[in-house]
Amino acid sequence: MRSPDGLEAILLVGGQGTRLRPLTLSTPKPLLPTAGVPFLAHQLAKARAYGVRRVVFATSYRASMFGEAFGDGSGFGLEIVYMTEDTPLGTGGAIRNAARALTCPPDAPVLVLNGDILSGHDIAEQVDLHVSRGAAVTLHLTEVDDPSRFGCVPTDDDGRVSAFLEKTPNPVTNRINAGCYVFQRSVIDAIPEGQVVSVERETFPGLIAAGELVLGYADTSYWLDVGTPAAFVQGSADLVLGKLASPALPGPVGECLLLDGAVVSPEAKVTCGTVVGPRARVEAGASVRGSVLSEGCHVASGATVVNSVVGVGARVASGAVLREVVVGDGAHIGPGNELTSGMRVWPGVNLPECAVRFSSDV
Repeated sequence: MRSPDGLEAILLVGGQGTRLRPLTLSTPKPLLPTAGVPFLAHQLAKARAYGVRRVVFATSYRASMFGEAFGDGSGFGLEIVYMTEDTPLGTGGAIRNAARALTCPPDAPVLVLNGDILSGHDIAEQVDLHVSRGAAVTLHLTEVDDPSRFGCVPTDDDGRVSAFLEKTPNPVTNRINAGCYVFQRSVIDAIPEGQVVSVERETFPGLIAAGELVLGYADTSYWLDVGTPAAFVQGSADLVLGKLASPALPGPVGECLLLDGAVVSPEAKVTCGTVVGPRARVEAGASVRGSVLSEGCHVASGATVVNSVVGVGARVASGAVLREVVVGDGAHIGPGNELTSGMRVWPGVNLPECAVRFSSDV
């Protein structure tokens, strides 16, 4: 069943994205270019395809940039409004603050999305389950290999959540909180206003203890938290390769996505879901695999870039090798440098020829 027009959503986009620095020093994580468009464009397009028509952005860090990027939402067929926290209020406090801009009645479902998740799950099924069972909250659950890094969420045979164990070292299930919720509007209104509240540590456990119906909607579709550089690069590549469909992808799926003004030599190898940004250049003999090349960057002949991000206007010289690396805006990687295993080069840094580095942050 499709959502009726008029369903409202809250999009949590207030985090500072510290795990993604230096990419997030000047740009909020949800606005980072991902498969050719700001990350949130993929979430907004999916929500719009389902039937959401009004979205409240819960902003904090660099809040003004979201309005500059998405305006009133008309470009997405949506109405977008913005609610900003003067001081961070936690996940529950952010949801409660954003709810002041909702227009739906107390008995209406409200979709709540986290601004750093890529998911292929069926929003319609999640909302339908919530409505049909009369739940207070319905959580999307997914299965992961290492649930200790996330909120562990056991359920009974009827799908009722029996506990919410936030990042426990001894998880009782591999099902975790996948970061997409359907709240009854009245439940959001019961969250204390203007206070720091965590839905994971306070709201959900409190509802369970009070005997309220908290449901888990579990599935095994594509899911990825893009909060780290490796995951960010993977998410972008997966979208380009078509492993997760997105109406916002600005081109056909394939081995690479070339944006306006990108120049790639026929003698270069650009594969595995690489994005070549506007006016970026890849010279003959270069090899780029599964990477994000930002606007105006330059990968010289003979360079190798694998599973990495090259920032705006950055340069990778001939013979340089990047594997699982983040290169900040305007940085220069000189000839012969080999950077691997999560190294991060800060914006504007110049690594001369054959520089040797022992730190993961340069």
